[in-house]
Formats: sequence, structure tokens, C-alpha cells
Amino acid sequence: MLDEKGFDLWADGYDSSVGLSDESDSYPFAGYRDILNEIYCKVMSRPGCSVLEIGFGTGTLAKRLYDQGIAVYGQDFSQQMIDIAKEKMPEAHLYKGDFADGLVRQLKERSYDFITATYSLHHLNDAQKLVFLKELYEHLEKGGMILIGDVGFETRAELEKLREQEGDAFDDEEFYFAAVQFRDDFPSLRFEQKSVCGGIITIERI
Repeated sequence: MLDEKGFDLWADGYDSSVGLSDESDSYPFAGYRDILNEIYCKVMSRPGCSVLEIGFGTGTLAKRLYDQGIAVYGQDFSQQMIDIAKEKMPEAHLYKGDFADGLVRQLKERSYDFITATYSLHHLNDAQKLVFLKELYEHLEKGGMILIGDVGFETRAELEKLREQEGDAFDDEEFYFAAVQFRDDFPSLRFEQKSVCGGIITIERI
């Protein structure tokens, strides 16, 4: 798993690296554009909403929302990624912080219509994910949604099948989603498989 320094070094070439994997329909970013487009459309279904993006990177999704007048908030642990994103979105509220430690103080001070996380939460193990998702849930407006796009499946068995198929190419330092493991804590959770290795988890605050 890349640490903060690793992501800083990857920042300039990140978008092209992701694009190559998506275009070849290969692990880990197969379906990347479709996943981001669907999350974008769900957010844009509520004009004038606010969105908190966890691990916004270079701003691939956040910039599209920002350009449509969405109030964008975000947290990322790479200063280089933040600097790139700030150039694209000078009025966005972007903060540095490791989400393994939860939300930074400034982001805890309000609630959001949407909280998005695309290819970021796999840096947390399942126990950490659960703690963080519970915190995020408490910062959703009523009727708000957490939208997670990432490598993942409905079941752990499907995830293990991917591990076997990819062999040495599989990143054993990432903790990918098996949606069923979170349903007891989030009864509203829905999972949609969008590619050979990626999908969207939706958790709505009812």
C-alpha cells in the first residue's frame, strides 16, 4: 500500500495510470469512468447540494461537481494531491488528514447531502472501515447518501476469486470491499457490480 510519500510521487501521473487500467478493462480500475459517472449523476440529481469527498486525489470527480456549482468539501492525506486539486478548485474546502484517524476537525463541524469515496477506502482494513463509515453516517443530512466506488464485490468468495485470478498482480496490501460484511450495521446498504472488479456501495440515511 502506498503511503503519503508514495501518493505524492504518483500524483502527477495518477490520472493517466488510472485511465490505462480502465481502458484495458483490467484490475484494479476496470469500470472507473462508469463508476465515477454514475456517482456524479446521483449527486447532480440534487442541485445545490453539498458533497464531502474522502480521498479526492487530483480532483477527478470533485472538479466536475465543483464546476456545476456543488459545494465541495474534501479530505486527503497527500499534500501533493491537495495542491493539484486546489489549483483546479480554488474555492473548495480541502483539508489534509489521514482518514484512518477519522475526519479532521473542520469537516466535523457540519453535515453533508452526499459523502463520496472513490478508490480510497480500500486503504482501511474492515474494522477501520466500519468505524469510519459510522462516523461518516453521522455527518449525513437526512436522506443523504454515502457513495463508495471501489474494487469490491457482494461477497468475500467473489473477492477471493479475483485474488486467485490476478495472482501476483493482486495487491495484498489493499483491503477491498465485500458488501455483505457491512449490511448488519447499515441495513440500507446497496451494492451494484459495475465491472469485473469494481462496484458502487450506497448507504442512505433514512
